[in-house]
Amino acid sequence: MSRTDRIHRPDRTHRTVRPDGTARTDRASADADVGIGVGAGTPGAAGAADVSGGASAPYPWRWIALAALLGAEAMNLLDATIVQVAAPVVHIGLGGAETTIPWFSASYTLTFALGLLTCARLGDIHGRKRVFRVGVAAFAVASLACALAPTAAVLIALRAVQGAAAAAVVPQTFGLIRAMFTGAETSKALGMIGPVMGLSAVAGPALGGVLTHADLFGLSWRAVFLVNLPLAVAVLAAAPRLREDRAPVRPRLDPAGTALAVFGTTLVVCPLATGRPGPIAWATAAVGAAVLGVFVVQQRRAARRGGAPLIEPALLRGRVFPAALVTSTLFFTVMNGVMTAVVLHLELGLRHGPLAAGLTLLPWSTGLAVASWAAGSHLVPRYGARVLHSGVAAFACGLAGAALAYAAAAPGAYPRGLPFALALTGLGAGLFTPPFFTAALGAVGPQETGSAAGLLNAVQQLGGTLGVALVGGVYLGAAGTPRAAAEHALGVAAVLLAATAAAAGVMTARRRPA
Repeated sequence: MSRTDRIHRPDRTHRTVRPDGTARTDRASADADVGIGVGAGTPGAAGAADVSGGASAPYPWRWIALAALLGAEAMNLLDATIVQVAAPVVHIGLGGAETTIPWFSASYTLTFALGLLTCARLGDIHGRKRVFRVGVAAFAVASLACALAPTAAVLIALRAVQGAAAAAVVPQTFGLIRAMFTGAETSKALGMIGPVMGLSAVAGPALGGVLTHADLFGLSWRAVFLVNLPLAVAVLAAAPRLREDRAPVRPRLDPAGTALAVFGTTLVVCPLATGRPGPIAWATAAVGAAVLGVFVVQQRRAARRGGAPLIEPALLRGRVFPAALVTSTLFFTVMNGVMTAVVLHLELGLRHGPLAAGLTLLPWSTGLAVASWAAGSHLVPRYGARVLHSGVAAFACGLAGAALAYAAAAPGAYPRGLPFALALTGLGAGLFTPPFFTAALGAVGPQETGSAAGLLNAVQQLGGTLGVALVGGVYLGAAGTPRAAAEHALGVAAVLLAATAAAAGVMTARRRPA
């Protein structure tokens, strides 16, 4: 899911090396290029860019190169939102158990989340232009393979490859923009990301519904993957105009930390996607949590020994940033989970098809776009973190409205009040994201901003994966009528949202004077 609402930081952190020669700033530099994304369907920039490029004269091909970068960002976000709407139709076409449906999206976001930090460093080491082009080419090949997938299992595996390719593309954007633009043009270039992502977020669900419903040339759901090909070709055609850029001092990779993070996260996420996890599933998730604990220990040990840990261990000290990680994971679990449950209920439960599902989600995306812009531009500068809590409250009201819409609808009938409730949840999500990232990054030091930004983005994508797998699994595993299953999924989402509110309260609480 998705990757906009980014917090940008000054270029000085990107290019500064400590006098003692340590690589801490370089790790921050690599991870900063990951950016901050708020999940599938979230437009707008949370903060203004204050960046200046290193070139003394304007790069002549910078605007064509920027078009390539924006096209790649839009392609990745469109792919995530389109597939979410098309997933039930994919299941009908390929067969298999219904529990595979959430994994058509979750396998993408899982590998995307786990690859972000490592791929950011690969750009620093091997050149961001080179890694970007390889990532776009791999994404195009994976998209074509997804369109030709013969079984659900093959498609899920290929979606994981797509997510890994997206992880290679997205972290390079900001570093490449900094390399090509100078002065006020840098802020202008970065400011164009928000509108492009907003348009992609609004168009994605509707486009997924239209493409699948239209059944162009008898392709049905396969068209949602083929639509990536002309975009990828256009991006690759313009990509030679990018200016190569890499870190002044090469950071090192952390293969041990990466392996532990991938293994532990997979063990936690996969068993919980069954909807009704039994003792074995919970035991497997507990083992995954233990592996992640080992990961934290390994990161601290690597930092003490002068290594290159995947994350900056100092970030986990204190109260604010760890609470921000929990808040991010929970909120994006709720957001993506609710979207998944709505799509599953409309398409599998009510048999309304992908077009109805896409149009039903349109008020969500529109409300999110409007509220995100208003919060970032006007509300956060004036009211600060209070806007965050207003967003959670608005989202809760939207969930309650959705539950009422389901309760008021006749069995098997379309819940007419649902689009209005989803518009309210979208407004809540848009109000939440800009102040959240502002507060989270405001709690860390300048030398830790890059690592913090990358880690927040990774856990946000992980939350999106959990939402699709967990809440979607709850819907598919619930007994009774489709409406009862939808209400059960919304109930789980409400519990997780209450936990989000509690974590956000810890995150934004002011210290009492001693």
